[in-house]
Amino acid sequence: MILSNLETVPGHTITQQLDVVYGSTVRSKHVGRDFMAGLKNIVGGELKGYTELLEESRQEAMSRMIEKARGLGANAIVGIRFSTSNIAQGASELFVYGTAVRVETLAPKLADSFPAQG
Repeated sequence: MILSNLETVPGHTITQQLDVVYGSTVRSKHVGRDFMAGLKNIVGGELKGYTELLEESRQEAMSRMIEKARGLGANAIVGIRFSTSNIAQGASELFVYGTAVRVETLAPKLADSFPAQG
């Protein structure tokens, strides 16, 4: 599956637009991560537990979106965007969406039969 946050796929042409596809996951904070984040807030620095949680969430949401696109017969998703929202106290949704399309590789340029002299 080709993924692009552009409206096109460089080197390809869109032959069919199928449908909007999305994936989402709702995650809650972990007590252990909250405790460590509280300590980190005192001394400063990256909250690695939350960074890992967000990365896992992005991967899960992307996998769900890709599955929906495959179910439509797509071989690419264009215009990919991410969004987040609070669902409840301590729980957030990570949402990803894009347009499922079929693309074909553009024909490679033929070699110049008459190369420039010089």
